[in-house]
Parts: sequence; structure tokens; C-alpha cells
Amino acid sequence: MNARMRRAAVAVAAGAMAVSLAACGSAKEAKGNSDHSSSGSKKGDAITVGLLLPENQTARYEKFDKPIIEKQVKDLTNGKGKVVYANAKQDATTQNQQVDTMVTNKVDVLIVDAVDSKAIASSVKKAKDAGIPVVAYDRLAEGPIDAYTSFDNEEVGHTQGKALLKALGGKAKPSAKIVMMNGAITDPNAAFFKKGALAELKGKVDIAKSYDTKEWKPENANANMEGAISALGKKNIVGVYSANDGMAGGIITALKAAGISVPVTGQDAELAGVQRIVTGDQYMSVYKSYPQEAAVAAKMAVALGKGEKLDSIATSKVDSPTAKQVPSVIVPVVSLTKDNIKQTVIKDGFYTISDICTDKYKSACDKIGLK
Repeated sequence: MNARMRRAAVAVAAGAMAVSLAACGSAKEAKGNSDHSSSGSKKGDAITVGLLLPENQTARYEKFDKPIIEKQVKDLTNGKGKVVYANAKQDATTQNQQVDTMVTNKVDVLIVDAVDSKAIASSVKKAKDAGIPVVAYDRLAEGPIDAYTSFDNEEVGHTQGKALLKALGGKAKPSAKIVMMNGAITDPNAAFFKKGALAELKGKVDIAKSYDTKEWKPENANANMEGAISALGKKNIVGVYSANDGMAGGIITALKAAGISVPVTGQDAELAGVQRIVTGDQYMSVYKSYPQEAAVAAKMAVALGKGEKLDSIATSKVDSPTAKQVPSVIVPVVSLTKDNIKQTVIKDGFYTISDICTDKYKSACDKIGLK
């Protein structure tokens, strides 16, 4: 892990270990005392954590999630625990096979960020039947999961929708046409993002075209945007809701090719997205503290892997379509614009000013006081 990643992990680890994180709107809170922690006997520090991440198209997974979880597991087990990693590269069948392999190899606990929340359910059950607890990470996997940590995903959509309306200002009216570029239907979070955004946008603008973007791929968002421009006319689009930064990049490429400059939202605070915010090509992103989320997942996994309860870690409970009263931690989100780059991604050690303000972006950085 490089120095910047270590800074990010250290900066948020203390906060992630605390119990100050409150559950937010998109998590369905429930009452009761169901215990989803492992019922097995307690183990020592020498545990094996299986980590399954969904894809490598989005920069966060390899850049933040994986190294921080590895570091946290090591720190929490006095250097004796280890992480076995697999990436499904957006293939649900591959991920199910990866779970099966880890069950066969008898890992002590699994952290699973599902490619497809429904398709993973049978594999989660296999793990459970083998006595291996499962932490659903970032996406609420179906099946008998033992714990869950993510962001307030519906609030992400609210944040994006509000930001787009703010950017539109006086142009925001029921007849003003926007394009809505949602995430993949296989990702349960995408539905929450869409729900939150629609709650803000419906009736205030005309959602003239809406897409569920296959596999979240920028090239698919680019093709969808080109189709929307052709259908609506380039003079008739006043803004674009994009569910994440990767897709925003593909959307902005299509907009620029057509000579269109309108506000575009995003999510994930990817470096390229932050740089587009600096230049004004992208209006905003949603900053989500992946180090904080990753640290919580690691703490949950280590506790479950050792056969311990989650009483001191989980701050809420949520219901999935197949599991009730799941011990959970919901991490808050922040709207990232050019006005608060220093107070968010730079302060938390995601990026340095030199990371963002390369020669290509130095002039734009200077204009917004980012030096």
C-alpha cells in the first residue's frame, strides 16, 4: 500500500471503529434481538478472510477497498490473519464459483460485494451451511447473511438529485428535459440511487430519457447518451443525472462531441471525476468514505471469523428480501463539488493536491484556489 493509501486508512480507521455512525433513510430499521453472529466456538487471530469484490471497472475496488481491508484484517489480528481475494469482473456465475472455492478451502469468514444480489443467494447459503459467516459488503446480498455495511444508498440519490436541481437553477422547471443514466439493474444499490433521485427530480424537471446502464460501463453510458441526444436534440437537454463517475465520463464524452455543456452528476469521487469537477465538465460527485466502510467490514469479518458477536460494532439492523434483523453499519455520504474538495477527499487522504492538479489541470485548479 502506498503512503497516500496508508494515510487514508489511518485517518478513517478510528472513526470506523467507533459506534457513532447512525443508520439512515434507505436502511429499513427493524426492532428485535436476533443474533446473526457466528455460533461457533471462538478462534484465535490466525483466521482467513475471503474477500470477493464484484468488478474492476470502478477504480475504488482495487485502489481503496482491497488494500484497506487487507491492512485492517492484519492490524486486528496482530498480523496473524490473512485475506484471500477474488474479483468476479462483473460476472455473477464467476462469483458464485469463487464462493464455492472459498467454502471448499474452508475460509473462516466471507466478505462479499455481490455482482448480482439475487444470484449470490444460493452461494451465501452454501457458506452458511458450512459454518462460514458472510458479511454483505456495499450491496445488500440476498441469502442468510450475518452482517451488512454500506452507505445510505437512497440518500445518495437524494444528494445527486438535489445537486442537479441546484446546478440548473432557474432552468429547473417541469418542461426542462434531462437524461437519467441509472446503474445496472443487477446491482440493488442502483435501485436505491434511482429511487432517491426520482424523489427529488419528479415534477421539477422532465425526465425525457431514462436508462438502466448495463454493467455500469462507461462505454454503455456513452452509447445511451448518444442515443438520447439523437432522440431529443442537442438544444433540448438541460442536464444529465449520472449515477456514478465512470458513466459520467462516457456521458461527458458524448456531450462534448455534440457541443453540449450541461450539469452532470456522479458518484464515487474517482480521481478522473474530481478532475472533471475542477474543470467544470462535471458538476458534482458523491463522496463516500470507502476507507471507513472497508474498515467496518474488516472489523465485522474478524469478529465473526473469531466467533464473536457484533454487539459493539453494529449500530443498526436492516432487512433484506431474504433476511431480517441483519446487524448493520450505514456510513453517511457527502455531496462533492469544487467548493469542498479540500475538506473531503484531500482532508481524508484520498488524494493530494498534486494527484488532482497535474499539469493538465493546474490552471483550472488555480482558478478555484486548489493549490
